[in-house]
Amino acid sequence: FLRADASGPTAIMRSSDPKILAGGAALYRQHCASCHDRDLEGEPNWRTRKPDGTLPAPTHDASGHTWHHRDSILFQYTKLGGSQFARGAFKSAMPGFSGQLSNDEIAQIIAYIKSTWPDRIRERQSALTEASKLVR
Repeated sequence: FLRADASGPTAIMRSSDPKILAGGAALYRQHCASCHDRDLEGEPNWRTRKPDGTLPAPTHDASGHTWHHRDSILFQYTKLGGSQFARGAFKSAMPGFSGQLSNDEIAQIIAYIKSTWPDRIRERQSALTEASKLVR
């Protein structure tokens, strides 16, 4: 889904352009905040499984785990939904947004989320993304 070059969604996710971030914030409020909270704080007890085995919607702020994942995983998880990544005991209630959001809109949301992290967290997540390209 993501090109290796610096265009399209890849470039958008790395952007600090205020227009892209504002668009991402608006899209986040419209499509994500109902589960992940308007302030990116997630659902209460997001680390504790629900009776159906799924985890509550996690926080996307610096206290969460979103930044532990490279850009391509964040993008694919949002586009395809968590069921595409469910393995073993892991279950996800995260829906896919491929029918509602374009690739560029998904990338704008991710850029917005990343823009809320402190510099040190953004740098770690960026390094993880870059390191994943070397493994291929």
